[in-house]
Amino acid sequence: MIPILALPALNAVLNGASALILASGFLLIRRNKVTAHKYCMLSAFGLSTLFLISYVTYHLHAGATPFAGQGWTRPVYFSVLISHIVLAAGIVPLSLTVLYRGLHGRYGIHRQLARWVLPAWLYVCVTGVMIYFTLYHLFPSVSTMASR
Repeated sequence: MIPILALPALNAVLNGASALILASGFLLIRRNKVTAHKYCMLSAFGLSTLFLISYVTYHLHAGATPFAGQGWTRPVYFSVLISHIVLAAGIVPLSLTVLYRGLHGRYGIHRQLARWVLPAWLYVCVTGVMIYFTLYHLFPSVSTMASR
């Protein structure tokens, strides 16, 4: 059993791994390696699903983690956070649609949607890791440090 306080680090690992696998899947399809691309994208979706489960579990038990930074870092952090949240909410139905189209051979619409969904999904994964490091390592709050 993983302790609740270890979940933010696990979430960052899952997000980072998803980003790497998404990028690998993109490179594979550019090289016309369709089967490997399919497995990468399904793996990235699986890791993102595990992330979502872990994220919800953590926040149900631990609540929100306050941002402790001051000055110019606050608007920068919250700009990244808000864009991350908005895109993350949209990625779930969009990635399901893209995966469904690809798995059912509707490659034209799959490609059209993936051109928009992949960069957004990568942004969500990368900014998720950035948010983790910002909250827990760059500007840890008193409550975050007390729980270590």
